Amino acid sequence: MPKTGKGGTPRKEELPATLQRSDQHAQATFAKTYDSAAEEYGDGERAARTAYAALKHGHEKVGDHWEAKDTPGPSDPQAAGGRGTGRSTAGGVDANASKEHLYDLAKRLEVPGRSSMTKEQLVAALQKANDKETRQSRSKK
Repeated sequence: MPKTGKGGTPRKEELPATLQRSDQHAQATFAKTYDSAAEEYGDGERAARTAYAALKHGHEKVGDHWEAKDTPGPSDPQAAGGRGTGRSTAGGVDANASKEHLYDLAKRLEVPGRSSMTKEQLVAALQKANDKETRQSRSKK
């Protein structure tokens, strides 16, 4: 199903909920990449994975939405390695960001125990906090 309309603008109602709550640039990145990948691979999981990979290059998941990263680039070792790698993904958390940045996000999301966490623990805690925020936003509908 195409995610963009005739003018190339995203069809908001067809985007995942986390993207519906995100800025126009995040929506356009996902939608245009999805449509292009759907033409190449067919409408489905592979097109969605490709679109999320493009989105994660310039955005990170913060709570229940996506925000632009300060510096574009791969968000985790899986993204850096590409499709053929078997590493785990950080689920939208920019695992390559500095510990200070991750700590600031954890503070915004009120992650308990953040001050004593390692970088890897912050990434895991942010994934959990993001998932919780997304679940809560879905239940409000």
